[in-house]
Amino acid sequence: MPRTILHVDMDAFYAAVEQRDRPELRGKPVIVGSDPKGGRGRGIVSTCSYEARRFGVHSAQPISQAWRLCPQGVYVRPDMRKYARVSGQVMGILSSFTDMVEQVSVDEAFLDVTGSRQLYGTGREIAAKIKGRIRGELGLTASVGVAPNKFVAKIASDLEKPDGLVVVEPGREREFLAPLAVRRLWGVGPKTEAALQKAGLRTVGQIAALDERGLRRRLGEGDGATQLWRLARGMDDRPVEAVEGCKSIGHETTFERDTSDFDLLHATLLALVEKTAHRMRLEGVRGRTVTVKFREEDFATFTRRATLAAAVDTSEKIFPVALDLMKGLFREGVRVRLVGVSLSNLGTDGDGPNGPSRQLGLFRDEPPEPRSTPRERKLAEAIDDISQRFGDRAITRATLVEKTRRP
Repeated sequence: MPRTILHVDMDAFYAAVEQRDRPELRGKPVIVGSDPKGGRGRGIVSTCSYEARRFGVHSAQPISQAWRLCPQGVYVRPDMRKYARVSGQVMGILSSFTDMVEQVSVDEAFLDVTGSRQLYGTGREIAAKIKGRIRGELGLTASVGVAPNKFVAKIASDLEKPDGLVVVEPGREREFLAPLAVRRLWGVGPKTEAALQKAGLRTVGQIAALDERGLRRRLGEGDGATQLWRLARGMDDRPVEAVEGCKSIGHETTFERDTSDFDLLHATLLALVEKTAHRMRLEGVRGRTVTVKFREEDFATFTRRATLAAAVDTSEKIFPVALDLMKGLFREGVRVRLVGVSLSNLGTDGDGPNGPSRQLGLFRDEPPEPRSTPRERKLAEAIDDISQRFGDRAITRATLVEKTRRP
């Protein structure tokens, strides 16, 4: 089955975040980077808005050159903490569609959504949903390329910026790449481009039309020529490599009989969250990423995750997130064989003598990150104490008494 790979690339990310947060900057040429000092600055441009690009300003350009090209621009010092926070929100949205997310920078990632098509539709439909959520929830735009492999998806995401969506259907990779300039190929810098043009090769299609040996004769023996030839033909079998954080803590259960009873699934998930939260408190850790695992009767297995603003270790904070993830996976009439939940992105508890620590927001009007309330902490500690003294079965939630069944 052909893979469906997405490359999601945020549009002018740093500048777009600044324009979102400072409405007076919208529509103006915004350059994020070091202080230009009236054209005598020594830093570079981190990124710039599309309004600034019309003047010839671009990323990695000396800030002094940007000043000469666009002295009327608005020059903003980068706020990396803010950009990292927004990046985490973007990656959280991507992870809600698939657990196969390979983040390659603060503002871009590859996704393998092959296993998500049954739930969310075609690659184009998934890409449109991702773009819609990023726009609706974060007030930002992203460009997305959809293709059977990472290389073609990456090229596709760049062709119709900003706010683009380009789909390359399986079997049409070579046709899609053919008219593009050779510099679009990975590994083609100025020297290689000059060598290719000297050999009469100006488009990707001209390289693809050669046999591999013919290209080697023009560029010399070595792996570089083989790699260019494969890319020119749209061949790229590299997997999307989801990078896991530190260890995770979780529980899962397999039902005696496959079930489509949502009430049973609801109660089972709550019981699993209770066990997971209890273990986390015993180990003195909290987690930020909630993952729900779902295995259907035909053994098709799906996992979905969400990353929270703050680390948590109580059922009151974990379960609503896990339930929302499970609702996204549940399909009416489809029986479920297994359900599981886990927490990752773990860190130490960090409680001080006055209770759980809280991290203040970066800005005056930003509320502190959500933590468990004192009441929730006391309840959790009481449950832990009873369980340790009298066993895990000594106390449970009333909603679990009648609804849960032994797996």
